[in-house]
Amino acid sequence: MPVSTAHSQIIYDALKTCGIRLISALPETWLVHLVALADADPDTTLVRLAKEEEGVGISAGAHLAGVKSAMLLQNHGLLASTNGIVSLAQLYRIPLLMLISYRGGFGEEHPWQTEGGGVTEPVLEALRIPYERLESPEHVLPRMRKAQTLAAASLRPVALLLCRDLMWEDEAC
Repeated sequence: MPVSTAHSQIIYDALKTCGIRLISALPETWLVHLVALADADPDTTLVRLAKEEEGVGISAGAHLAGVKSAMLLQNHGLLASTNGIVSLAQLYRIPLLMLISYRGGFGEEHPWQTEGGGVTEPVLEALRIPYERLESPEHVLPRMRKAQTLAAASLRPVALLLCRDLMWEDEAC
């Protein structure tokens, strides 16, 4: 089950269309092609993180400098970032576009991913972070535009959940 290079390119192109010029990320299986695309793009700054919560501060600094940014993280990274999201992005009204690999759902083969998958949406709801699932390539650009618009207008974090059907070449059985 390889990660879809074609769909990763669609996601990356949508980020560029939305004016994203800085991306923060940790290495993660589903995000590998997105990170590589950002790294190879001379018009995009890629900040490699040691832990996901650092991305909240990086995005806050980018916002204050007038640069649109996005965080790429796994849903376990979202859980690890909640302090920074609440105490920085929400408190100080920082627009934060998060693209979250939505691990742990139907078709997940790794038991260590299942618990995080089960709590991702309830955590987003508890934090009052608007989110949508990206399940097919035709959803990517329109939903990303709407998410970026909402983040900028509300000065709040928003999340797009990168689902298995979008990120993998073959469908889960």
